[in-house]
Amino acid sequence: MLPRIFLPIQSTWRIMAKTETLLDTGVIVGLLHKHDQHHEWAKRQFDRVSAPFYTCEAVLSEAFHLLEGVPTGPERLLSVLERGIFDLSFSYARHTGRVHERMRTYADQPMSFADACLVCMAEGRRRPQVFTVDADFRIYRTSDGEPLDVFAPGTR
Repeated sequence: MLPRIFLPIQSTWRIMAKTETLLDTGVIVGLLHKHDQHHEWAKRQFDRVSAPFYTCEAVLSEAFHLLEGVPTGPERLLSVLERGIFDLSFSYARHTGRVHERMRTYADQPMSFADACLVCMAEGRRRPQVFTVDADFRIYRTSDGEPLDVFAPGTR
């Protein structure tokens, strides 16, 4: 049985949630790859949160790459994209300086390009929550020094 994310979008899903959910690569891969170590956790969590989910092309590029060897993995991700469940409005071109600044700030981690984009996406949002399996997001801060609200295995 597929998680509800694969079901047709209900009009009520389009109502903006109080918390804006930003998706990282590992959660998308975990949801779509049944043998991933985070698959069951991701399925349970997706049944608890509502769309739209905010992400960016950098995250999708990583997810497509990681799903290449998974039977029907890329096709399942394409199907999710075609349903309009992900809001992809973030533009690297409009935030180049900020993304580069985050990557330089966390160069000792090192911070991936996709992670830098997600941190920039979190800035300026009212109550963003980063849905991830990556522990690095507990270290990252917004430009004003605020920690991110991280929703990851073991946090809730």
